[in-house]
Amino acid sequence: MLDRKLARDLGSMKGQFIAIALVIACGVAAFVMALSTLTSLQTTRSGYYNSQRFGDVFARLKRAPDLLAERLAEIPGVLRVQTRVEMEVTLDMPDMAEPASGRIISIPERPGRELNAVYLRRGRWIDPDRTGEVIVSESFAKAHHLQPGDSFRAVVNGNRVGLQVVGLGMSPEYIYEVRPGELLPDNKRFGVMWMNDRQLSELCDLEASFNSLSLRLARGAPMAEVLRRVDLIIEPYGGSGSHDRDDQISHRMISDEMKQLQSMATVPTAIFLAVAAYLLNVVLARLISTQREQIAMIKAFGYNGREVGWHYAKMAGIVALGGALLGIGVGARIGRGMAVMYAKFFNFPQIEFQVEWWQVALALLVTLGASGLGVFKSVRHAASLPPAEAMRPETPPTARVTWLERFGLMRRMANSSKMSFRSLFARPLRTALGVLGISMAVAVLVLGTFSEDMIRYVMESQFQRAQRQDFTVTFAEPADLSAVDEVRSLPGVQRAELFRAAAVRMRSGHHHRKVSLMGYGEERRIYPVLDMQMQPVPLRRDGVHLSATLAEQLQVVPGDTVRVEVLEGKRRHADLIVRGLVDDFSGSAAYMRMEGLWDLLAEGPTLSGAHLSVDEKDLGRLYQRVKDTPLIAAITSKNAIVQSFRDTMAENLLRMKVFIVAFACIIAFGVVYNSARIAASERSRDFATLRVLGYSRQEVSRLFLGEIGTLLALALPLGLLIGYGFAAMTVAGLATESQRFPLVIYPATYAFALCVIGVASLLSSLWVRRKLDELDLIAVLKARD
Repeated sequence: MLDRKLARDLGSMKGQFIAIALVIACGVAAFVMALSTLTSLQTTRSGYYNSQRFGDVFARLKRAPDLLAERLAEIPGVLRVQTRVEMEVTLDMPDMAEPASGRIISIPERPGRELNAVYLRRGRWIDPDRTGEVIVSESFAKAHHLQPGDSFRAVVNGNRVGLQVVGLGMSPEYIYEVRPGELLPDNKRFGVMWMNDRQLSELCDLEASFNSLSLRLARGAPMAEVLRRVDLIIEPYGGSGSHDRDDQISHRMISDEMKQLQSMATVPTAIFLAVAAYLLNVVLARLISTQREQIAMIKAFGYNGREVGWHYAKMAGIVALGGALLGIGVGARIGRGMAVMYAKFFNFPQIEFQVEWWQVALALLVTLGASGLGVFKSVRHAASLPPAEAMRPETPPTARVTWLERFGLMRRMANSSKMSFRSLFARPLRTALGVLGISMAVAVLVLGTFSEDMIRYVMESQFQRAQRQDFTVTFAEPADLSAVDEVRSLPGVQRAELFRAAAVRMRSGHHHRKVSLMGYGEERRIYPVLDMQMQPVPLRRDGVHLSATLAEQLQVVPGDTVRVEVLEGKRRHADLIVRGLVDDFSGSAAYMRMEGLWDLLAEGPTLSGAHLSVDEKDLGRLYQRVKDTPLIAAITSKNAIVQSFRDTMAENLLRMKVFIVAFACIIAFGVVYNSARIAASERSRDFATLRVLGYSRQEVSRLFLGEIGTLLALALPLGLLIGYGFAAMTVAGLATESQRFPLVIYPATYAFALCVIGVASLLSSLWVRRKLDELDLIAVLKARD
């Protein structure tokens, strides 16, 4: 009998229960999507690292004899030492006029047990008896439509050489393939390739020597001590400091992405399930209130309180289970799409996506647990309700003088408005929960749409205000001041602002970070350094300006002193005052006057590159000249960076916006619809009484809509505040050492959230009003006692 009643109740309230199930489905979908994608990435990365023997320690140096590897191998905890030659090169690709940049890495003549092994996707291994053969990274090859057998030219160590592609490959070192000093990949303009060790050593004048190394450590080896001893060994050979995986750009970027997925698996899920639990509680409480007589009769027929409670618990469980199953299916589908997106973003042989059984079980457990907590009080009330008490109508709430009446604020209100306010304040807890539910819908809409504001602000501030240059050229080695004339004589160059960059380690107490210290001249028109108010910063010779991220990492504020340890040249140390903070979204960075950096380096005036303003009419001649200039190792186009930003970061964030906005619209409709239905159900007797007393349908509808409007008026401002808080939490979760995003929400985003809630409220209210118009006045007004 109870099962038949359960089916009838579900059918009669299918609209409300479907709305709640959809809210649950959104939360579960976000949970399954993030958790399954995270697990797939972790499994794929771990397997790839193990199969290709990804190193634990990395270091670059100027030149060291191969015999030094024996000393490195003697460090306790070191299992294997891999020495090699790396060289930054300029590439002349047949399909583009602009010069590209590349990194050539030496590999053994035959594949064996080397670290960071190349995974060959197509083609063959390099023949040591043939010159100029290379394996090219698959992402770079795809961008240029390269196939085994194709060829192109490169400038290697000042020598122009021909290279022939014999294979396409990838390496765990370059899962995230990005040009040194940049954050976003540009596969068209930067690529990694591998060449036979003997041939590359000869081209780079590094016979029987190496300039790069990687170590594999035993499990439990003391990382800090290994890094310290490695630094001591390589320092005389121009070592710039060793680092572990955490500072390896590719590993760090994918780790940051995994942290963001962890955040996505918790915060949105908690929001949606909390709202669903509230809706289930209110709907079930109202249902139990209207079925008091039925509960009394059921118990009179011999059913005990436990069976009655289980009956209503099953009702909530069916709704929760239906929403969870739908969410699992949707989440798995979205997760598969995320895996496809990551396969384009990260260079894995393949991403093995699958939804694990324990993820499904956990999603069901979390959903049922949240739903159970939401309806526990109502179910317990139904189970403990005595039959004699249940036969009587529920005691109406005690009428109280509201604070609006106490202060005389309701004197000039119309009677219908007074009735609306008294109804709402008669049940303050329920009203507060209703306001909170609607405000959460507003907040989720703000959360889902503010990313577009964030991206737009970054684009405007970084690429229009701060970085006004057209191109940036970097030199193969620090050059003397004679490079100034050579740069300014490049075709089409209208203005050149030179800079010096040096690798340093900054310390403050026990905090330290390895960063690039940038030195600029006094005049900076095309590359101004901007403070937190987006105003140009007057760089000092006797102090440094730090990015906000770096200052936070070092726990310093303007006026504090930081210890600067130079990791190149004479390796001098100095204590410098933090003169101010810089609004730099690229993560950890430090700036000072170029003359001050020269003093710190104690090597005389040297330059690392220049920012250029160029006449577009001379681009062709500029590109050709750069290709023929051994001094210039790379040229970077700002337009290319902007396009790469749009194609990667912006595209991924905006793609997620679609899902979040869709989910937010569902939660908005679900909350408002259920609030309206519950309000109409609770007031049906009052509305019927008013109709009998002579009120028209329009007047009764205005009374009902007034209550919904009051809830909205209270919920909307609160929702905007909560949305701002959610956005702040999201920005904090997105922040990493390599990048950070500003908290920016434009008025249009708030307006969009309000409009969506307004439309959802209007549609819900009109639907419920139609139900009010169909009230059976006689049935509703029948005495229940």
